[in-house]
Amino acid sequence: MNCHYLSISLAAVLALSSCQSNQEENNNPSGTTDPVETEQPNTSYSPAFQGQTRIAGVQTTSGFESRILTQTLRSPWGITSLPSGHLLVTEKGGSMRIVTVEGAVGEPITGIPAVNSAGQGGLLGLRLDPDFASNRTIYWVFSEAITGGNVTSVAKGQLSANEKQIENAQVIYRALPAYAGNLHYGGRILFDQTGNLLVSTGERSDLATRPQAQSLSSGLGKIVRITKNGQAASGNPSVGQSGGRPEIYSYGHRNPQGLAIHPVTGELWESEHGPRGGDEINRIQAGANYGWPTITYGIEYSGQTIGAGIQQQQGMQQPVYYWDPVVSPSGMTFYTGNRIPEWQNNLFISSLSGQHLIRLVIENNQVVGEERLLANEGQRFRDITQGSDGALYAITDGGRLYRIDRN
Repeated sequence: MNCHYLSISLAAVLALSSCQSNQEENNNPSGTTDPVETEQPNTSYSPAFQGQTRIAGVQTTSGFESRILTQTLRSPWGITSLPSGHLLVTEKGGSMRIVTVEGAVGEPITGIPAVNSAGQGGLLGLRLDPDFASNRTIYWVFSEAITGGNVTSVAKGQLSANEKQIENAQVIYRALPAYAGNLHYGGRILFDQTGNLLVSTGERSDLATRPQAQSLSSGLGKIVRITKNGQAASGNPSVGQSGGRPEIYSYGHRNPQGLAIHPVTGELWESEHGPRGGDEINRIQAGANYGWPTITYGIEYSGQTIGAGIQQQQGMQQPVYYWDPVVSPSGMTFYTGNRIPEWQNNLFISSLSGQHLIRLVIENNQVVGEERLLANEGQRFRDITQGSDGALYAITDGGRLYRIDRN
């Protein structure tokens, strides 16, 4: 069933809004199906354990619908829900906007420091302070041009009472060293249960910078854990290397674009872009090494092996799950609502090159089922969040904002 609506934004721009029910697609509502991935892998690599890739497919049995609220956003990258129920969205070019749940798009919020939006850079992930209702503080990640090149930076500022500007904006952290490239910034951010920030940084892609993912004296290719003022958080793991950066929480990452806290265990989960094959989902443990570029389930874009072409090494963590060929996993969230009970505690991931939303069913820290949602929309999904109303909201590189909820 397909239905279409017309709605008018704040700017009086006529925008298309549509909804689509899942009910016609559920031909096997009673259980699992064959794996959802049917394309040939890029490699002949074997998984380290059963269920690490190409797990059985699952299908949602509850009735739900997706609705396009707006398609006028400009390359949105990050999304989060405000206490009012409205949504705060970053746009790659350097703007923040507030969007209502009816799809009305506000004017750009002023006062944000300039970003370098070349390549994969721009205004990236964002997060509200846990005490936002009283301090109105927002934290965001962006690519910043400084002496020596570009860096993944974290800034904070206060959203004005009229919601039109960011006040007292300041950069609190830079993932050094700078590099004159414009790829693999990472860019997600969230708060842990102790009130500290977790931030993902990329290894900047090039052969010259890849090894820094393994270097504990570099801020590239890491998950860092910092205070609200940008200092290394207390309780960080001792990385055990002379000159090691105290903010490092985990290392050996390529281009991590998704972070989420499991609602039951409180553990940090991460999505990470692989090269040609080898996209990963990781359960992040403090002080652990996730292997890039020493181990990987992917290959070079040229078809050559990466390094020694190995997938396992002592002292390096295996991904919980990986994809080959790639789906390009980006922002993600665990579903904690009760409107679709079978989704409870499932992990929802935005897929860029795969052009769908991924639903992973996780039991005992293992993936036991995978579903692809909105695959007929032809959109590169960039980020997803759960709104204060319990619905899921997803943004796409093409400028769309979707609402996904029971029908």
